[in-house]
Amino acid sequence: MSVEAATVIGVQMPGATSRGLTWLRGIGVRQVRLATGLVMFSYLFSHLFNHALGNLSYDLMEQWLSWHIWWWRLPLVAAVFYTAASVHLMLGLWALYQRRHFRYTAPELIQLILGLSVPIALIKHFAAVRLNTLVFESSPSNYVTVLNAYWNVRPYDKWVQCALITIAWTHACIGLYYWLRLKPFFKRAAPFLLAVAVLLPPLGFLGAHQGAMEVTRRLTLPGWRQQNVHPFSPAQRSAVDNIIYFYFPIGYAGLLLLVFAARGVRSVAEARRGVVTLSYPDRKVRVPKGLTVLEASLRHRVPHASVCGGRARCSTCRIRVISDRRALPRPSGREAFVLQRVGAASDPSIRLACQLRPSSDIAFIPIFPPHVGADFVRNRNRVHIGEEKFVVSMFVDMRGSTTFAETRLPYDTLFLINRFLGAASEAVVTAGGQPNQFVGDGLLALFGLDTDPATACKQALRAAALVASNIEHLNHQFAADLKDPIQFGIGIHGGEVIVGDIGFKDHTVFTALGDAVNVAARMQDMTKTMNCKVLVSEEVCALAGISSDLLNRAQVTIRGRAEVMAVRTAEDPTVLMGLLEPAPETAALEEEPFGVTP
Repeated sequence: MSVEAATVIGVQMPGATSRGLTWLRGIGVRQVRLATGLVMFSYLFSHLFNHALGNLSYDLMEQWLSWHIWWWRLPLVAAVFYTAASVHLMLGLWALYQRRHFRYTAPELIQLILGLSVPIALIKHFAAVRLNTLVFESSPSNYVTVLNAYWNVRPYDKWVQCALITIAWTHACIGLYYWLRLKPFFKRAAPFLLAVAVLLPPLGFLGAHQGAMEVTRRLTLPGWRQQNVHPFSPAQRSAVDNIIYFYFPIGYAGLLLLVFAARGVRSVAEARRGVVTLSYPDRKVRVPKGLTVLEASLRHRVPHASVCGGRARCSTCRIRVISDRRALPRPSGREAFVLQRVGAASDPSIRLACQLRPSSDIAFIPIFPPHVGADFVRNRNRVHIGEEKFVVSMFVDMRGSTTFAETRLPYDTLFLINRFLGAASEAVVTAGGQPNQFVGDGLLALFGLDTDPATACKQALRAAALVASNIEHLNHQFAADLKDPIQFGIGIHGGEVIVGDIGFKDHTVFTALGDAVNVAARMQDMTKTMNCKVLVSEEVCALAGISSDLLNRAQVTIRGRAEVMAVRTAEDPTVLMGLLEPAPETAALEEEPFGVTP
């Protein structure tokens, strides 16, 4: 398949991937946010796992905690973690600022609300456990002080911590789901990932509860409390409470207000810059300059494919710009990376709707149907839009199947037709073509989808010869069961056609439409009246370089066409093989005919 053809399909072309360090172009704000989120998720997972060990024993819980603290308080690791947390929060607020609409799906809305709630739920635990290290150089290095405070000193705090775990874990899992659901392995891994996502938080909280019960029991032992419990001093408690209940709420509320104030300023500025007109195939909308095409679709409720939600991961929001492209902004690094990954970088008319922010009027066609889902991306399914191309069409039809069905059981009829279609399809594939449609006991095969016209014509003629050879072998196999051998007719013609997907929603099929396809079908019908097995247009023979007298010449009138058409006929299609250059497929077929079981 050519790179041009790959422009309109959802597959990664060999050689179309970026080389060396050019993958750095694909790193954008969302990729940084994902990376920082993964750092924090790894900390949360380790922490919950540590809690869950309390279901086995308190001592094991404490032993693992020492390793947990050692790793996460290494200077480099701690720097990476706190940097990731800060950057993730800032990028989350930046995403809230960048969002041009509030038409969220339910999971997106839940993730947004939980994400904004994490700092509020976290500050109490963070101030008590970590800020003490910075302010008073005192921080608990075991579970005793924390569990005693949450379960005995201030019992309501354990429910605050339970809420914190639930909020942070759910926010992280939704983000991971949106990332991993596009991966090919996700469907197989989903049950295991779901089990971890559902079971780890309650196991962690239950383990902490078991640990707290053991701590409460040990606190009754003489001297154990004095040795292990290190309560806050009044100064520490006052400082921590000021941070939790005064400084942090004011600072966090100020950040949120700043984000919405910036959104208001931007709206005013965009209104002054004017609007642009976006022309869809069936409507036009006017939006302020600065919006992406996908945001415009969502704002005006225009159905538009976007499996990843506009995160520039899936490329299903692709559009083909059909208006003047000179005024379009250049693709960003991330957009260029994604387009190159799917083999669309060579066509400047293909853009990502989630990244393109037009500054002038444009007209475009969405490439993918709006209903595509994550399965489409995971399975690398193909979607084709209309493309004009020279294609050779070959129709193969089985003769006498209706008569055969009158005297045989339906199963026998279906079995024989399937063997016939299998023999014909095997021949097409061996010759280099593509079986395209099965209609009753007939087959439409296409040649030239990824080759030049001359090669396509040779492949079609070779396929016709192989069909005859395979059917001959099939007749030999069923000689004792069939009163008469299987007969067939073949029509071959080439020309410019439109190839693409036709159908409705999930019921679509890739096929070729055009006069050349219709002519090939009618030529196949004419083999009955012309007493031949194959009818080939003179144009196909000329492109294949065949001018032998072994093929009969004829002038025919094709139904629906005024002009007379020059054709070649053959009673025995296998003679076509001798007129073509020898091919490895021919030798292989002769060594092991279709249907033979080794």
